[in-house]
Amino acid sequence: MKKRTIKEINELMASISKEEDPLFQEILEDERKGVHQIIERWHKSQQKQQLLEKQFNDMSVYEQEARSFGYQKIAGIDEVGRGPLAGPVVAACVVLPEDFKLLGLTDSKKLSKGQRDLFYDEIMYRALAVGIGEATAKEIDHLNIYQASKKAMMRAIDDLHGISPDHLLVDAMELPVDVSQLSLIKGDAKSISIAASSVIAKVTRDRYMEKLHSKYPEYHFDKHMGYGTKVHLEAMKEFGILEDHRKSFAPVKAYL
Repeated sequence: MKKRTIKEINELMASISKEEDPLFQEILEDERKGVHQIIERWHKSQQKQQLLEKQFNDMSVYEQEARSFGYQKIAGIDEVGRGPLAGPVVAACVVLPEDFKLLGLTDSKKLSKGQRDLFYDEIMYRALAVGIGEATAKEIDHLNIYQASKKAMMRAIDDLHGISPDHLLVDAMELPVDVSQLSLIKGDAKSISIAASSVIAKVTRDRYMEKLHSKYPEYHFDKHMGYGTKVHLEAMKEFGILEDHRKSFAPVKAYL
């Protein structure tokens, strides 16, 4: 019997999911160094997959618990943009189907831009409903950042189309709504629904800041997204304060 090439074995290993597979046992007997390297990579890939599966299952506990109490339309809510000196605070409200699965989804701050963009498209396509709300820099100055964040979350709920959630999983906030809710500290790392909303909110806000960069390239908003970096502070000092700057924030006040 003709021995398979390294390339052929590499392609075959991609279709194997269990060590008990007879094909895997056959490949295991191949003593070539290249085959041993393929098997080692396969083991590492399987370990990574198992960790992602566990992470997803751990982050689905609150959704499963809510469903055990009879809730069916569970919405995760999160906001991004409390800390920057410019731009809005943006919130998202996401209702996922019961069979939703997206391995690797977690707190948007822990994901790369490429991962966030990919997950954003997947969530927007597969979610039962997505609502987005924001509070402008002017509203943040008027209300304070905490109240503005709450307002953005309320607007995100109001922006849901066709679905009224019967239970809310909210990141570190209690909302004044007549709907069952659970506030979770660091919820974007504990609940898959909140993680999904954090990705939607983060990508939405980043795209807003990238558009602001196109309008005011001298501020380099595409690099710092409005946070108080050295480049941003120097730009405020040289070019002044914009309408999108939060004038109630101390570093901005210094340049008024």
